[in-house]
Amino acid sequence: MEEARDQSRFKIFTRRAMVLGGFKATLLTALLGRLYYLQVMKAEQYSNMADENRINLRLLPPPRGRIYDRNGEPIALNRKNYRVVVIPEQTSHTASKRSMALKQTLDKLGFILPISDRDRRRVMKQAKHNRSFVPITVKENLTWQQVSQIEVNSLDLPGVTIDVGLTRRYYNASVFAHSIGYVGKVSAAETNSSNDPLLELPDFRVGKGGVERKHELALRGKSGSSQVEVNAYGRIKRELSRVEGKRGADIFLTLDVVLQKYAMERIAAHRSAAAVVMDVHHGDVLAMASTPSFDPNHFVEGLSVAQWEKLRDNPHAPLTNKAVAGLYAPGSVFKMATALAALQKGIHPHAKIYCGGYMDVYDDRFHCWRRGGHGKLALRHALAQSCDVYFYDMALRVGIDYIAEVAAKLGLGVSLGMDLPNEASGVVPTKEWKLEKLGRPWRVGESLIAAIGQGYVLSTPLQLCTMLSRLVNGGKAVVPHVASKRFHDDGRAYDLPEAESLGLDDKHLRYIKQGMDMVMSHPKGTAHAHRIEDEDYEMGGKTGTAQVRTISKAERRRRVLKNEELPWKYRDHALFAGYAPTDRPRYTVSVIVEHGGSGSKVAAPIARDLLMATMKRDPLRQRNPENVARAMPTADDIEEKL
Repeated sequence: MEEARDQSRFKIFTRRAMVLGGFKATLLTALLGRLYYLQVMKAEQYSNMADENRINLRLLPPPRGRIYDRNGEPIALNRKNYRVVVIPEQTSHTASKRSMALKQTLDKLGFILPISDRDRRRVMKQAKHNRSFVPITVKENLTWQQVSQIEVNSLDLPGVTIDVGLTRRYYNASVFAHSIGYVGKVSAAETNSSNDPLLELPDFRVGKGGVERKHELALRGKSGSSQVEVNAYGRIKRELSRVEGKRGADIFLTLDVVLQKYAMERIAAHRSAAAVVMDVHHGDVLAMASTPSFDPNHFVEGLSVAQWEKLRDNPHAPLTNKAVAGLYAPGSVFKMATALAALQKGIHPHAKIYCGGYMDVYDDRFHCWRRGGHGKLALRHALAQSCDVYFYDMALRVGIDYIAEVAAKLGLGVSLGMDLPNEASGVVPTKEWKLEKLGRPWRVGESLIAAIGQGYVLSTPLQLCTMLSRLVNGGKAVVPHVASKRFHDDGRAYDLPEAESLGLDDKHLRYIKQGMDMVMSHPKGTAHAHRIEDEDYEMGGKTGTAQVRTISKAERRRRVLKNEELPWKYRDHALFAGYAPTDRPRYTVSVIVEHGGSGSKVAAPIARDLLMATMKRDPLRQRNPENVARAMPTADDIEEKL
């Protein structure tokens, strides 16, 4: 009986053992299968994942492209930027005392170089939110003396090290500020609108104005990469590989350092002014000056609040490139557009109009600038003496819409496609324009005012220079530019296209040019006193004086105050647009002096000097414009200078 019970218990134990053994075998089989799946079938995937945790891929910003003038003189380069950084965890071995230790380190560092309260707060805030081993920049753009002092005192400055990077440096900074622009930190809008991961780097800089902004993609270059091995806490252990980025394209400008400096010097005496010098055949802008100016290096280094407010609140707008974005009534300089419209409408250039000092249209009287009038004048003399009544008559015969059409061909009231940002298109009104903008119909008298460049007419100094270039270069639609090449969206460069013909009649252009020549050469010309007397460099042009306020009938009768006796902001703008040499036009210039008074007395002498300096600067080019190649140096040509 006992033996039977033992056999029963043995069978039960054996069955349980078999079940348990089978269960264990199943688990072991599943475990082995899972291990095989993970270690063999998924080996590559998990190896990559492990590497991703162990290896970090970091972007390397490329050196920004350099900018030179037409002769290879540097304007914007990259220089070494010595900056002092602090690693919070190295200031103290105890995490609880780290904040106090960091403050003490900053206090010691403050004896060597000035650290503002704002920078102190920034460093402490970053130390609180960042990992303790991440370096924090305390101050940038250190002098060599400051670097040396920090290195000498390194034992007393735990956690402090010197880091070396690249920063933008501008030469002749205030001279080129408006045309070159500057670089600054990437804004949120710029980051969101671009797929380039470079823009997400904390210290990366992009163009904020001028050439720097217009040719940003070409100057930026292509990023490099670095593979670094990190531990579980994210600390870098070693660099595994490195691929350097592609340097941004070097850009050569059409601007000339010597002429640019001279242009700035000539207009610097005035509170607010602008000047442009341009090649009439190719559109090369040789000088583009605007005053007052600013130092773009201050934006790179970091403006203080006081510096920014001073620039922002300056009534003379130092941040605006007046040559490209400044809008002014062109005054009598616009009369060339009216004259060309009249000729194309069939009005004979020798037909004379009588000027008695005014013209009555319905109940309104429109005065000529010369109180007693000019007598009978044909086109050439009307331009030379700037007779208003002659052009009043042309406006009545031609009409504002046709004048606007011709003006657009010459580059007025339209965008020129200049390779600088913020180009203003100006205004040459039409009947439809006024109805859309102001909701009122056009009046006949407004055509007379527009015909002499007043009223709603607005233009930029660049447009006036372009208009004159198209008039004296044989009617070619030359487009102004400051870069010797254009760039595609991907940064690739391409040559500028040749200027197309506007289809203008050569005889009409010749009549207008004769009138502009007489402005300087004829004794009654409005700028005769400021002509170039050297026959090899004779010039032509057109003066302009644009009113900025309405003169009442009572004031006109009394003539209480002369223009120069008025408060500055009520004085007329002084304008001049000219070209040289007259026998073979090569260069044009336009000058605007805000509230300068008379164009013939103030703007014409500046334009004369700029033309003279330009021709003497490059005499071969002005003698043989069709045979001289516009050869620009390359970066290799000027490497020795750097």
